[in-house]
Amino acid sequence: MEQPFQFELLHIDRQTGARRGRLHTPHGVIETPIYMPVGTQATVKAMLPRDLEDVSAQIILSNTYHLYLRPGQALVREAGGLHSFMQWNRPILTDSGGFQVFSLAKINDIREDGVLFRSHIDGSKHLFTPEKVMEIEQDLGADIAMCFDECAPGNADHAYAVRAMDRTHRWAERCQKAHTRPDQALFGIVQGCVYPDLRIESAKTLASMDFIGYGIGGLSVGEPKPVMYEMLETIMPYMPERKPRYLMGVGSPDCLLEGVRRGIDMFDCVLQTRAARNGLALTRSGRVMLRNKTYEHDFSPIEEGCDCYTCRHFTRAYIRHLIKADEILSAQLISIHNLRFSLRLMEDARTAIEEDRFGDFSAELLERNLF
Repeated sequence: MEQPFQFELLHIDRQTGARRGRLHTPHGVIETPIYMPVGTQATVKAMLPRDLEDVSAQIILSNTYHLYLRPGQALVREAGGLHSFMQWNRPILTDSGGFQVFSLAKINDIREDGVLFRSHIDGSKHLFTPEKVMEIEQDLGADIAMCFDECAPGNADHAYAVRAMDRTHRWAERCQKAHTRPDQALFGIVQGCVYPDLRIESAKTLASMDFIGYGIGGLSVGEPKPVMYEMLETIMPYMPERKPRYLMGVGSPDCLLEGVRRGIDMFDCVLQTRAARNGLALTRSGRVMLRNKTYEHDFSPIEEGCDCYTCRHFTRAYIRHLIKADEILSAQLISIHNLRFSLRLMEDARTAIEEDRFGDFSAELLERNLF
């Protein structure tokens, strides 16, 4: 029987080692490297599903912690799973909620069996174990589920980082045993904070467990970007070459390029839509704060040459008017642009890799230092 998941490594850029791949899932093929818009609560903020299709989103991310608390896994299961519930028929990835349990929950008690925490919504108590998280993610029914891991603070000392990493590995084993849904891929998560020895150990341990794909967690949590890049360079020789690699929670334009350069295949980030709600647009000429008065009489699009719906139809002056009038359409229009900007950046990156010129392509953009 044909496997529902297959990752094809199509080409490796001769200049940098950047990877061009293709991930097959039950809900469609994902061309990599790829940026995934974040739909935390089964919606990408200010975006209709048809808008996501229009910007060429291939896969979106939703959050286990948030959907477990509201509306609850049972309701999503009753609706036929996330795809049916949110009317998105392309691939979905659900993260495990591990980061949210450690960062959003009002109180958490980390134990060997799991994490006891209080909801950030109403203070109610809940216990997340690897088995419980697998149950939730299988009920949600995304194409890709992430293991439950312990996301240690970015400033954790070495001893703490060791304990968190070892627990992450034990929980990964329990996740594998509890995960039984054949039409859902399970990804392990490499941890180890900013300690090269731990990152290498974690990569080796998880590689031996033969997951379908691998997340890299615990980065972009306060450490300087050069440290994050160093950790990626440290672990890449120990990551399985023919499995997809996902840098979790990272997606600013510079990090997308630097991550691809170091062999990352998948990214997600809330920056694109969060910035849009604050009036900030991303362009290859730098960030544009559209609420500024300088754009009051600017009748050009957000970015010349952009093929998104917003840039094809509206001007900076109009969007600034919407922002000043506190109209929600401004968030929608800038979100459309920012998501298309990031997805188009990845499209161009894929082409550059295929043509063995990703080093030149990324260097030219990064030298502008405008992101």
